[in-house]
Amino acid sequence: MRPSLSALAAAAVLVASASACSRTPSAGPAAAAAPAAAANAAATAPSPAPAFSESPAGLRIDNVPGMHVVRDFTRSYLALDSWKLFAGPDSTGTPLAALVMDGSNAITAAELRVGRSTDAAAVAACLQPPAEATGAADRVTVAGVDATHFRSGDAAMSHYLSADSYRVVRDGACYAIDQIVFGTRPEVYDPPRTPPFSQDAAKAQLDTALKALHWVR
Repeated sequence: MRPSLSALAAAAVLVASASACSRTPSAGPAAAAAPAAAANAAATAPSPAPAFSESPAGLRIDNVPGMHVVRDFTRSYLALDSWKLFAGPDSTGTPLAALVMDGSNAITAAELRVGRSTDAAAVAACLQPPAEATGAADRVTVAGVDATHFRSGDAAMSHYLSADSYRVVRDGACYAIDQIVFGTRPEVYDPPRTPPFSQDAAKAQLDTALKALHWVR
């Protein structure tokens, strides 16, 4: 009895399938090792450069998304450019770096500033809050190091400034870390201006920036 055309077609399909399966290459050792090699390469890749780092030791500031680093405290929209917030006229120190929130302008600005002084008088008075501080100071830790924390503020008819400040004495130097939110009330403009971000968003970003600080030996 001769096989039907359907039986012959089915047999041909089975033969072709078996032939294709026999030709499929097996995953060899090289293929299995590829993911492990990629993982090792990622693990050994160099870390990104920090936004700022003292050398050979001191303070390191990591990059923070949504912020950019500036190496001075001079701003067209803020007159306070000394090494620490509310520094006295005879206070000497050096601005190290500021992480400035992207979009900051005269309407609303936010930045985390870090200044340093090795002046004996500045170091001796480092942990004393300025007259502009509001409320009592407290003790906190910044990147695992003890710090004095205080709040301060200043408000004129159309401008405002609020800050959380941290003071650390380390390796014979006074470090001033200031989280500053500054702005002009948008309603004084005609028509009113739109801030680039809210004050709450600015403070949240500054808290994130504070976590980017690390002490390096």
